[in-house]
Amino acid sequence: MIANRLREVDREECAAMGRTAKQAMRLGLATSGKAWTALVDGKPEAMFGVVVEDLINGLGTPWFLGTDEVYRHGRELLMWGPGFVSRLGDSLQRLGNLVSSRNRQAIRLLQCWGFTVEEDEIMIRGVAFRRFSKVIS
Repeated sequence: MIANRLREVDREECAAMGRTAKQAMRLGLATSGKAWTALVDGKPEAMFGVVVEDLINGLGTPWFLGTDEVYRHGRELLMWGPGFVSRLGDSLQRLGNLVSSRNRQAIRLLQCWGFTVEEDEIMIRGVAFRRFSKVIS
């Protein structure tokens, strides 16, 4: 189960939002218009998707929770990521969410995928977060 092996920084993000890893993954899966599970050698290592917040205005909240194994496959993330971001936003105009300021790998990846990550921090339950967003063309 992915939730039992979630990266520490992802667990911290979930806790700041008032959820356990398992609760966050279940909620993400239940509320997402689209969601996927990433397999590494046939084993589930990450889940990601997008929650449609406002269909009329085309706003969606992307999310990604994974184990340490996911980041051992950086080349694949860089290669496959833009296609999935495109699929997440194919009926939306803007994607946005929060990322922990400590989650350096995720911040770099988001920037490589074309997201803007703001410098200003927002504190939630003692954890510093930064907003990220992308306008889908």
